[in-house]
Amino acid sequence: MAKLDDVLQTIVSDVDGALGCAVVDLNSGLLLGAAHNVPYFTSSYLEAVAAAAVDMLRGKNVRAVESLLSGQRGQPVEKTIKEIQMTTERTYHFMKTVTGKEDNLVVLITSQTTNLGMGWAAVRNSMNELAPLCP
Repeated sequence: MAKLDDVLQTIVSDVDGALGCAVVDLNSGLLLGAAHNVPYFTSSYLEAVAAAAVDMLRGKNVRAVESLLSGQRGQPVEKTIKEIQMTTERTYHFMKTVTGKEDNLVVLITSQTTNLGMGWAAVRNSMNELAPLCP
């Protein structure tokens, strides 16, 4: 059976312009696995990116909106955000909850030379391999 870091390394190797890929536990913010080819992607840097991803998908403001929606709909609304694409000055970030393990998030960071479709295809196509390796 493949290891989580091995699957993430395959994603980084297969995507033109990929800088790094990681899986984050959205409950604890813990980095479950990571692979990258950038020297400044230190443990501290990766942990900060993981914390930011948790905040974007499960942060206080997101939970507040979900609470308002729950009140309006008369039924619980939670964990509604499944995918996010973020663009910075030089990078793309593709984020998707792991299918069947929605408390885990895969984050792929690429340069802006990466084709957006290829980035999403790599993330979405990795679900069958990632899900069994996530808690």
